Amino acid sequence: MNFEHVSVLLKETVDGLNVKPDGIYVDGTLGGGGHSEEVLKRLTTGKLIGIDQDENALKAATERLKSYGDKFIPVRDNFSNIKEVLKTLNIDRIDGMMMDLGVSSHQLDESERGFSYRFDAPLDMRMDRRRDLDAYTVVNTYSEDDLNRIIKSYGEENWARRIAKFICEQRAEKPIETTLELVDLIYRAIPANARREGGHPAKRTFQAIRIEVNDELEILTKTIEDITSVLNKKGRISIITFHSLEDRLVKQAYKALAQGCICPPELPVCMCNNKPKLKIITRKPILPSDEELEGNSRSKSAKLRVAQKL
Repeated sequence: MNFEHVSVLLKETVDGLNVKPDGIYVDGTLGGGGHSEEVLKRLTTGKLIGIDQDENALKAATERLKSYGDKFIPVRDNFSNIKEVLKTLNIDRIDGMMMDLGVSSHQLDESERGFSYRFDAPLDMRMDRRRDLDAYTVVNTYSEDDLNRIIKSYGEENWARRIAKFICEQRAEKPIETTLELVDLIYRAIPANARREGGHPAKRTFQAIRIEVNDELEILTKTIEDITSVLNKKGRISIITFHSLEDRLVKQAYKALAQGCICPPELPVCMCNNKPKLKIITRKPILPSDEELEGNSRSKSAKLRVAQKL
């Protein structure tokens, strides 16, 4: 099994964690193990917990990182279960956690997974194949209104209503079973002049369906709150996002956790006793360098935001 994945913003993400040699760190999206290996290189007596819901990713990264022995602890789970994962490992606190929220190069290139609009494959898009909901179910059973909602909200697609209408009309004749069937339908739904702008016409719709299948946005804010609750003082969170919806949620979650008093402004004295929990390290997101962009085109939309536990 060849799991290739070029780690985006590698040095910036790990530097953002301010790694202590004896610390305990978590990679919530292990993927190919690139970010994890960079942390492991900086540890002496510390530990790195690598979490991934994709079985193939977990196996490949475990093989890659086997030379680090018991410093590396692989876990098949979703990063949203961070508190349960730590409880199972009898770990109370950690010194940092990183997450790369993009789909890995391997997942995009592994055609049968159905993530890519470039290959013909069954509609799947599950990062964790143990999940029941897949892309086939979304495309063939969601109402036109629900399809419009997710394509518009999660894909920021201007032609969402028209695409949803075309999907419902097509599946009334026969189910939509493959990625290229869906791509062809999207091409027909989007007017020719609009198809010439903004990259591949199917990109936004595929993103939206993938987010729905894997519940990617619903869990993000709560996960950041949970990570903050298990961080040691001065522990850090490094999160890489790849589209504006994710980046906005991370920015807002950090801001909410960095806020102090939340009382109405008309109250003369604070009654809420709310204390800030995070300090935002990156007021503006860190972007890939020109050198990285030249070497890895998939890094072009990446943004890194870092925060520290108070």
